[in-house]
Amino acid sequence: MPSKLVPLPDLISRLKRDERLMGLDVGTKTVGLALSDVMRQIATPFDTIRRTKFTADAVKLLEHCKAQDVGGLVVGLPVNLDGTEGPRAQSTRAFVRSLGALTDMPMAFWDERLSTAAAERVLLEADASRKRRAEVIDKMAAAYILQGALDRVNYA
Repeated sequence: MPSKLVPLPDLISRLKRDERLMGLDVGTKTVGLALSDVMRQIATPFDTIRRTKFTADAVKLLEHCKAQDVGGLVVGLPVNLDGTEGPRAQSTRAFVRSLGALTDMPMAFWDERLSTAAAERVLLEADASRKRRAEVIDKMAAAYILQGALDRVNYA
């Protein structure tokens, strides 16, 4: 069986025609989700899963993947500004390892440094209320992660 964790260019080459990519911003309380279009050009915020137990979270995530014809996942890896990996990165890697036991879908990591800060800045510029920012920040960060990955493979 081929490895589920692959470099980003390999992830794209494993997709079938019209399969989407899903971006994930894995946090301790939520998992933000974003979807690409079928041409894999544009990332759009999609949903936020409130974390409970891993199995329940994974079931919701994989249900979304099936319903939206998702063929691969781009997972934000929270690397420290100096390039090292801390506890959050280790937790994200553990999430991906556990998810890999439940699906054959290929997955790739994308450096998510400052993705939440960038999403927050966009929401502030749009004059979103504090409540609205809290509701959408995770899926906005996931879209930022996914768009960065799409731009990398489409314009490299």
